[in-house]
Amino acid sequence: MRSGAKVAIVGGVFVVVASGVGYGGYNLWNGITGGETSVGVNAGDAPKSGPVTPDEVTATAKGFLAAWAAGESDKAAQLTNDPVTAGPAVAAYREGASVSKAVITPGTAVGATVPFTVKATITYGGVSKDLSYASELTVVRGQTTGRALVKWRPTVIHPKLTAAGTLRTGEAKTPAIKAVDRNGVELTAEKYPSLGPVLTELRRRYGSKAGGTGGVETWIDSGSEGAADTPLLVLSKGKPGTLETTIDAGVQAAAEKAVKGFGQASVAAIEPSTGAIRAVANHPATEFDTALMGQQAPGSTMKIVTATMMMQNGLATPGTRVECPPDVLSRGRTFHNLKDFSIQNGTLTDAFRRSCNTAFIKAITKLSDKNIADTALGATARDSFGIGQEWNIGVQAADGSVPESAGAETPASYIGQGKITMSALNVASLSATAKNGGFLQPYLVAQKLDDRPFATADRLPSQIATGLRRMMNAAATNGTAAEAMAGVPSPKGAKTGSAELDGQSASNSWFTGYSGDLAAAAVVQAGGHGGDAAGPVVAQVLKAG
Repeated sequence: MRSGAKVAIVGGVFVVVASGVGYGGYNLWNGITGGETSVGVNAGDAPKSGPVTPDEVTATAKGFLAAWAAGESDKAAQLTNDPVTAGPAVAAYREGASVSKAVITPGTAVGATVPFTVKATITYGGVSKDLSYASELTVVRGQTTGRALVKWRPTVIHPKLTAAGTLRTGEAKTPAIKAVDRNGVELTAEKYPSLGPVLTELRRRYGSKAGGTGGVETWIDSGSEGAADTPLLVLSKGKPGTLETTIDAGVQAAAEKAVKGFGQASVAAIEPSTGAIRAVANHPATEFDTALMGQQAPGSTMKIVTATMMMQNGLATPGTRVECPPDVLSRGRTFHNLKDFSIQNGTLTDAFRRSCNTAFIKAITKLSDKNIADTALGATARDSFGIGQEWNIGVQAADGSVPESAGAETPASYIGQGKITMSALNVASLSATAKNGGFLQPYLVAQKLDDRPFATADRLPSQIATGLRRMMNAAATNGTAAEAMAGVPSPKGAKTGSAELDGQSASNSWFTGYSGDLAAAAVVQAGGHGGDAAGPVVAQVLKAG
C-alpha cells in the first residue's frame, strides 16, 4: 500500500485510509481475506499455459480491484495485460474525475469474467456526490509470462468509456439545456428514453446558444473532435437554457410505446408540409440512434422511388399495363415475387399495391436502351427525394445512399436491396415527399439557430405526385399495407417492404406511410413481412398525430 496508509478489514470491506481521508474500498468474496493479490510465476518455473483457473480469476480480480480502489494506478496496471495503457487510465479515474472514494463490490464470477459494481464518491469544490454503476472484467493468461492478468479494456473503468475518452469532473463545457417539444412540453431521457442520445448531442451543439449557465458535472470526455461528451453526474446545477425542438410529445410517446413490442425496432415521424421531425424512437434505446443513423437496405419501400423514376422517364403511369410474371431473369440473376405470385393484365398501380418485384425490375430493359439503367434510380433519389445529399437536421443523421450500380446490383436496387442504405428517417421522408409533392429536408431544431444549410430537391411534377399518392393510397386501402392501415384516418397512403440479409433467417420488416400531415417509417429487425411487424408500429404513430 501507499506509504503512510493504514489497512483494515471493516465489515467485510477492504478500506484504505490516507491522511484521514477514505479513498478506496473493495468487497472481498469467496472467503479470501489476505495473501497475494495476483497469481504469478515463481522463479524458475515455466510459464503456465492453458485457460485460467477459478482461483486465478478470483485472486487476479481481487488484486486489480483492490489496487484500483486504493488509487494505486501503477500496481493496478501491472495486473493487466496492457499496463502502458491501463496505468494512466486508472490514474485519471481518481485525478481527472475527482474521485475521493471508491467502493467496489464484485459479483459471482462467470467463467473468467467477474462482474462488479462501483460506488464512487466525487468531490469537487466542497461538494460530494455518489456515482454508482456496474461493469465487469475478464481474466486472461499473459502470452509471454503465463500470469493471470486482467484483459485491459476502457470499459473496465466505466461501461461507457472508450479508448479515446477520459472521465472528467469540473465546470461543464456547455450549459445544460431544457429541451421542449413544439408545444413547450419538456423532453427528458427519463420519460422518453429514445431521446437520450439526441438530447446529449443537442446540448453539445446548442447549449451555448440556449442562454443557460454551466454547473459542475462529471462526464466522459469523448476525446474526439465533433463527438458528443457523455454526462454522468451533476454535482451542482447551472441554469439550463430552453431549446425548442420540433418533437411532438404525444407522437413521441406513441412511438416509444410502439417499438417496445419488438426486440429491435426503430421508427421516425415527419410533418410533410414542413419537414419537422415529430418523433424518433428505438428499442432498445441505446447511444446509437438507429432511427437516425441506421444504414440498412430498405426493401420494397424503395419502390416509391422506383415508381417515380419510371414515371419520370416515361416508362409508365399509374394506369399503364405492366408485366408481373412470377420471376424474371435480369443481369444474370433470377428474381422472384413473394411465393411466386403473378398479376395478369395488371397496371403499375396493381404492381405497386401488391409489391410485385418483377414489374419494377423489368423497367431495366427500357432504361438500358437509354443507357441510364445503372444511374437513373440514384438520380431520382437525389434530385427528387434528397437521398444522398447532406442532411443537416440538427444532430447526426445518415443521409441515405443510392449509389450507381452494376450487374445484378441494379435489379436488386430497384426493389431496395443491393448497396442501397437508409434509416427510418430517410424512409419516412420518402412518404413525406410523396404526400407533400416535394422534398423538404427533415429537421429537429430551427435552421436559424446556426444557419446550417438544408438539402434541397426539385418538386415533383403535379401529375407524378398525384400518381404516387394514388398508388400509395391503393396499397393502404386495397394492397399489402391495408391491414396495418385499416384504422388510420384518410387521406392516407403506405408502402410495405422486407429486406433480406445474409445470415439472417427472417427478413427485416419495413413499412412507411402517411396520414393527414404526418408521415412515418419503421423497421423491425428480422420482423418478416412489412405489414406484419413494422406496419402496426407506423399505424400506431400515425394515429397519435
